[in-house]
Amino acid sequence: MQLLFHSNVLTYIFHLRPATYAKATMIFRWLNARQPLNTERLQESDNFSEGKFQNKQQHLRKGKWAALAYLKRLLFTASAERIPAAPIPMEFINSDSLMGLDHSNIHIFRLGHSTMLLKLGADFWLIDPVFSQRASPFKFIGPKRFHPSPISIADLPPIKGVIISHNHYDHLDRLSIRALKSKTEHFYVPLGVDGDLIAWGVAASQVSTFDWWQSLKIDAVSLHFTPAHHYSGRGLDDNCATLWGSWVIQFNQQSVFFSGDSGYFAGFKEIGNKYGPFNICMIETGGYDAQWPVVHMQPEQGLQAFIDLKGKALLPIHNTTFNLAFHPWNHPLISISKLAAVANVELLIPKFGQVVTVGKPLRLTQWWL
Repeated sequence: MQLLFHSNVLTYIFHLRPATYAKATMIFRWLNARQPLNTERLQESDNFSEGKFQNKQQHLRKGKWAALAYLKRLLFTASAERIPAAPIPMEFINSDSLMGLDHSNIHIFRLGHSTMLLKLGADFWLIDPVFSQRASPFKFIGPKRFHPSPISIADLPPIKGVIISHNHYDHLDRLSIRALKSKTEHFYVPLGVDGDLIAWGVAASQVSTFDWWQSLKIDAVSLHFTPAHHYSGRGLDDNCATLWGSWVIQFNQQSVFFSGDSGYFAGFKEIGNKYGPFNICMIETGGYDAQWPVVHMQPEQGLQAFIDLKGKALLPIHNTTFNLAFHPWNHPLISISKLAAVANVELLIPKFGQVVTVGKPLRLTQWWL
């Protein structure tokens, strides 16, 4: 979440004398997303204009004063309800349980926040892998995990592919990518995100980049990169320098949708019309606030996005791992549970590490209460 990172930066800058302000700014600009070796594909994209990627529906971009307002709230708003008072129930994953899953259905494990482990046939895939303790460029400051990952990178089986939605710190983690590069066959990322991966030691031949509506078939798996209404950035001066989006994943006549981060927009209907219906929609439900209403969804909007997508079952993501907003830590799951019940929508809220299999009922406990 780039806005949160800006706030952390400003916290430091406020304690610096004017003479060292410029030096601090230079240091933090080093965190900007690295440019890919070949920028031609970026410039050729219909979604790239005036040096930045653009949403289909434009909205007013907030400047650094918005970050200052956010910082004020962060420092002076009580945080007790934003952090769980007791350990979050989990199911730890071992290799035997993974290998015992059938090869016919899509199997999904939620590892934390928006990090998902999928089994497609005999292969394993990761989406937005963040295994670090903090969603931050620093080890000593930034949102800290509420819970461990139910499986470590070391214990993961070989990974067929890593899929990235965008480059914010709670979705693209440098330490995780570096740890995964030796056990991952290939990385599938939005336009421009390859620059960071290559800078972190991933071979250029291991990375494929996508513009919106581009597709690729890998053995029995079909990937489709689809739009989202969001933004990107890792530093002070790289806002929207790389693309962001959502993903459609198809396998053995089953399909799932992964929203990444997005505000509610007309694109959900377009995606639903083109690729729906979906067996499971993994939809952002958390991290919302009135201060950023167009780039994250309220639970009501997430439910409407699910309806637009023609989903059969809703799996809320982007919640209950990091303290990224000002709502209580479990508010997203409480809210979407009530909304889904009224709308008669099948809701999947597994414990972290609990398997969700397309077409099979989920043993559900209200672990978030």
